[in-house]
Amino acid sequence: MQSPLPSGCRLIPLEEHGDERGRLVAIEQSRDLPFEIARAYYVFGVGVDSRRGLHAHRTLVQFAVAVSGRCKILLDDGSINSTVMLDDPATGLLLPPMVWHEMTDFSTDCVLLVLAAAPYDEADYIRDYDEFRAAIVRSAR
Repeated sequence: MQSPLPSGCRLIPLEEHGDERGRLVAIEQSRDLPFEIARAYYVFGVGVDSRRGLHAHRTLVQFAVAVSGRCKILLDDGSINSTVMLDDPATGLLLPPMVWHEMTDFSTDCVLLVLAAAPYDEADYIRDYDEFRAAIVRSAR
């Protein structure tokens, strides 16, 4: 059973189609995602002991799906800490703003696809955990 996820995070099942020839999953912004897709990127070839992410976004909304293999995503919104295993190409994770996330335990065949609501903007990143915690406290005032 999945532990509670931080506010705004949710696992989204995707519609899967297929037969003896193989499987297909399509992701549609109006049906599956609550945002327009402005950027897509994927992470692969990550070492088994490597960690990725280690940041939060001030405003960016993203959707992550392991299209191959698996990885864990640790999530923290300042109140709830949770870990999600992405290991099904027909299930993705909605990542709202102001959720610290770290990706770990990548399988050697993992390809993590991320769809983002905005182009890359370094100013949107919070890369220091203490700064993230301080921003959470400021926003609660």
